[in-house]
Amino acid sequence: MKGLAMGPMTTPEYSERWAKRINDNILGTSLENSQSIEEHLQLEADKLRKGKNKVEEELDSLKTNYKKLRLSLRTTGLGKTSE
Repeated sequence: MKGLAMGPMTTPEYSERWAKRINDNILGTSLENSQSIEEHLQLEADKLRKGKNKVEEELDSLKTNYKKLRLSLRTTGLGKTSE
């Protein structure tokens, strides 16, 4: 890789222009559209909390349905083995 050779033909003005040209090509982050890490983590935590609550509600519903099914089997006598 070749570097910029500083020699007697290089003027300070050229060096300044070269540095400005390089720096102008670097993309900076836009502060208007960026989120802080804390905000991003808070949003992700909220999503996970909502998902956890939904899963817990579904589990409670399954437990309730299971209890109803067991009660139904017990009252009809289908869960007993014949001897």
